[in-house]
Amino acid sequence: MTIGARPFELLTPEEMSRADALAIASGVPGDRLMEAAGRAVARAAMRRFRPCRTLVLAGPGNNGGDGYVAARLLEQAGWPVAVAALAPPREGTDAARAAARWRGPMAPFAPGEAARARLVVDAVFGAGLARPVDGLAAEALAAARGPVLAVDVPSGLDGATGQVRGFAPRAALTVTFFRLKPGHLLMPGREFCGETLLAEIGLPAAVLAQVAPRAWRNGPGLWRLPEHGAAAHKYLRGHVTILAGAGMTGAARLAAEGARRAGAGLVTLAAPDRASADVLRGGAPGVIVTEAPPSELLEDARRTAWVVGPGLPAEEATLAALRAIVAAGRRVVADAGALAAAGGSPMALAGCAVLTPHEGEFARVFGPVAGDRPGAVRRAAALTGAVVLLKGPDTVIAAPDGQVAINDHAPPWLATGGTGDVLAGVIAALLAAGMPPFEAAAAGAWLHGEAALRCGPGLLAEDLAPRLPEAIRAAGQARQPQGASA
Repeated sequence: MTIGARPFELLTPEEMSRADALAIASGVPGDRLMEAAGRAVARAAMRRFRPCRTLVLAGPGNNGGDGYVAARLLEQAGWPVAVAALAPPREGTDAARAAARWRGPMAPFAPGEAARARLVVDAVFGAGLARPVDGLAAEALAAARGPVLAVDVPSGLDGATGQVRGFAPRAALTVTFFRLKPGHLLMPGREFCGETLLAEIGLPAAVLAQVAPRAWRNGPGLWRLPEHGAAAHKYLRGHVTILAGAGMTGAARLAAEGARRAGAGLVTLAAPDRASADVLRGGAPGVIVTEAPPSELLEDARRTAWVVGPGLPAEEATLAALRAIVAAGRRVVADAGALAAAGGSPMALAGCAVLTPHEGEFARVFGPVAGDRPGAVRRAAALTGAVVLLKGPDTVIAAPDGQVAINDHAPPWLATGGTGDVLAGVIAALLAAGMPPFEAAAAGAWLHGEAALRCGPGLLAEDLAPRLPEAIRAAGQARQPQGASA
């Protein structure tokens, strides 16, 4: 896959620790990294807040060391700053050296001190938390009445999963370093972080090759949309076939419009009976409607991408059709009715190109997510051999080889009936045009979110498809260099 100028890599806490160690082993002094991290925190505070009574809550590790540096630099800038240490840093560490350079006032690590501060800098624990935050640390963090600026992540937030372990404060601003972590994007972590700033602190990008991250923030540059030259024709752009149900024909029509607007050269709605076909023929004139059975349609090798599920009943006949299409070597996007029909039988979906469940559908097929969306989706993808796209405000896309993309590019008003049908059609169109399944799913999620952003609040599912051409243009523009701020 192609990685552009934007830092798409997401590092788990363990991977970030390894990156730090590799940088230090390559000759970058650890105290230089800590100084740069503390400087980034101080600068962020000065840009976001006015000078005010500030309390830095410092833990005994590197996160606390960053806090000591930030306190020193804020004091030098004229801010009234005190440091409250949960415990002293271990002798001989970079954090101990940073603490020794702090000459300002020390305050008790107590809830009352945090309550009196106008700004609290949370430098207690970083993303690699070993245990839930409770006791005095939780009490002091909970007592903050003013805004909280978190160093790396709010203490108590799991940097790998975005889950809260014990207690975590809700930060107004979080400053992290080198690369984002999954927990910055996953819910509820994203909300606990508030505004998240990514700062470069001098780690060489070359360490990424040795760390070999397997998670990415979704966006243009992680994938490239299909490009067709002047000689392109409708079959080169791809033919998408969508199985329509008798009772909910609107779902298949929404999928069809998503596929057409995402660039499919031809879209066919395969109706189950004459009455359904008559309803579907009253829709968009550019959609082909047929009553031919899937077995007959599969004789046309140009029908490379299929959508099975929107508006279909959760019954064995749906799975039988899906299995026949997969057996014919076609790329299948399985959604809605197909997922419901496979409840408790995940291998019924084996061989599909992309599965697009929401969390309830995922739980019925694969079991509960249990607080680790990337882990759960990776396991589902490895089991079925399909790319699995778990929909939500923090959509997670996983490939069978363990690659994961997290999509945070979607507004809350996208959560309305029928939008998932549009997404299934978009992904099918990208598959039909030749995109690999992981890239097609990731690109589809981003385009879907971009179209929703352009619609604005009050969005209806049928509003999405007309905005997809704008989203496609935006994807091309977003591939230009963007710098390193999150």
